[in-house]
Amino acid sequence: MNSAVDLPLGLADLSFAASGEALVRRTILPSGVRILSEHVPGARSATLGYWVAVGSRDESDALPASGAHPAVPTSYGSTHFLEHLLFKGTPTRTALDIAISFDSVGGEHNAMTAKEYTCYYAKVQDRDLPMAVEVIADMLTSSLLDPVEFENERGVILEELGMAEDDPADVANERFFEAVLGAHPLGRPIGGSPQTIREAKREVVWEHYRANYRPQDLVITAAGAVDHDLLVAGVEKALRAADWDLSVEAAPVPRRSTAPARIERAASVVTVQRPTEQANLLIGVPGLVATDERRVSMSVLNSVLGGGMSSRLFQEIREKRGLAYSVYSFSGSYSDAGVFGLYAGCAPAKAAQVGELMLAELHRLAEDGVSRDELRRAVGQLSGGAALALEDSDTRMSRLGRAEISLGEFSDLDESLRRLHLVTADDVQALAADLAGRQVSVSAVGNVTDDMFAGLAS
Repeated sequence: MNSAVDLPLGLADLSFAASGEALVRRTILPSGVRILSEHVPGARSATLGYWVAVGSRDESDALPASGAHPAVPTSYGSTHFLEHLLFKGTPTRTALDIAISFDSVGGEHNAMTAKEYTCYYAKVQDRDLPMAVEVIADMLTSSLLDPVEFENERGVILEELGMAEDDPADVANERFFEAVLGAHPLGRPIGGSPQTIREAKREVVWEHYRANYRPQDLVITAAGAVDHDLLVAGVEKALRAADWDLSVEAAPVPRRSTAPARIERAASVVTVQRPTEQANLLIGVPGLVATDERRVSMSVLNSVLGGGMSSRLFQEIREKRGLAYSVYSFSGSYSDAGVFGLYAGCAPAKAAQVGELMLAELHRLAEDGVSRDELRRAVGQLSGGAALALEDSDTRMSRLGRAEISLGEFSDLDESLRRLHLVTADDVQALAADLAGRQVSVSAVGNVTDDMFAGLAS
C-alpha cells in the first residue's frame, strides 16, 4: 500500500494489502451494514467492534447538521444511558448470560460512548470470534430496555457521574471543553448531568435506540485472526436471527460534514473551588478538525511541546523548575471542531506561574520554531509508538472504525510513517503560530480563583 485508500460509501466490496502482510477487506450489505476486517498473519486472537455513528453531540431536539440521524427528542446523556442498557438482556439472553459468554472463554467485552460514535467491542481467541459476533449482535439489535433494569442502571450511571465529579482532573477537563467549544454540542459532557439522568425517561431512550440503531447506521470491524467471508456470514446470520430484514436496500448513513464549525468560547476563565492539594490546570484553544491536512503536523507539535520526558513543557516546568509532576499537551479532533490544550497539576499558589510558562512555551515554538534534533526525536517517538500500538488487535480494530466512520480513508503503518517524515520544521512552526493566535480559555479546579488567571486568557 503506497498511499491512503479511500472508503467510498457507494463501493460495496473493497480489498487491499496493508503493511506487515495484513489484508483489509470491506463489504457493504444491500441493507447498508458495513463490515470491515484486517487479517493479521500469525495472530491467534481477534478484536471485534460494533459501531454506531451516534454520540453525545447528537442529543438534540433539532435535526443534526449532518442529516445522518432522524430528529428525535433526546435528553442529554441518553446515548451513554443506552450503551449501559444494551448489556442488560435480550429475549434470549440475560445480563448474566452475556457476561458468562465472555468470562467462560477468557474474553473481554465492554463498550464506549464518545462524542460522535458508540462502540460495543470484545477481544477473544480466534475460535471464539463467532460467539462474540452473535452475542454482541443480539445485544445491539434486541435489547429489552427493561423498565426495572432502566431504573437500576439510572442509579449506576449516577454513581459513575459522582465518581467523575470526585476526580478534579475529570472536572477540569469537562469545564475545559465547555469553555473552549461554547454552545457547540461537542462541548457538552458525554454522560449528561445528574439532573438529566434523573429526568431521563425510558420511552425517550427507546425512541433514540429505534431511530439510530438501524442496518444503515451499523459498522462492524474486526482485526487479528479473522476470516472476512466467515465474519460476513456470521454477521448476516446474527442480524437475521434478530429479525432484521437485510433484503431492504438502504444506503449507509452519510458521514458528518467536515466543514469547520464557527466556534465561540463560552468563557475565558472557569474555576471550581475544591480543597485539594493540587490545582488541575488546563489552558487551550479551538483545535483542528479530524480531516485537517495539518493533523500529522499537530502530532509532531504535540510531541515536541508536551509529548514526553524530553518535551519542552516537561523539561521547563518539571525538570528545570520542579513546579509540577504531570505536565503535557494534547489535542482532540472531531468532524467539524477540535481542541488543543496544555495540562499541569501543581500547587495552587504556583498555578498562575505554571500557566504563564506553558503559554510561553507555545509562543516560543510559534516564534522560534523547532530544532532539527527536536523534529528528529518527535518523528522517532511517533513512529515507534505507532508501530508498537499496532501489535495490539484492539488498536487495529479501532483504526478501522475511525477510518470508516470519521475519515473516509484508511492509512496503514507505512503510509502513516511516510506522512510523518514529510512534516517539516516550518509546518510545525506555522501550526504553532496559528494556535497561539487563537482565543485562550483556562479551566482550573482546586484552591484557585478566576482572578489568578485573568492575565492568561485575553
